[in-house]
Amino acid sequence: MANSDKKIDFEASLKELESIVTKLEDENISLEDSVKSFEEGVNLVKECQKQLQKAELKIKKLLDDGSSTEVNN
Repeated sequence: MANSDKKIDFEASLKELESIVTKLEDENISLEDSVKSFEEGVNLVKECQKQLQKAELKIKKLLDDGSSTEVNN
């Protein structure tokens, strides 16, 4: 799957989000860096939400009919 190369690992995304929060809590961060980090964090959150929704749909599918058919969004 060529698409899987572009996917961000969920756990790695969470660790990166934690790092961003720590950086944003630093009082010495510039406004420009704060905005850049915040934007990066928002993008990571959106990707994580997509991955969670996809996992939820797959679980629902498994519970409904026992099929493990891949869910595509």
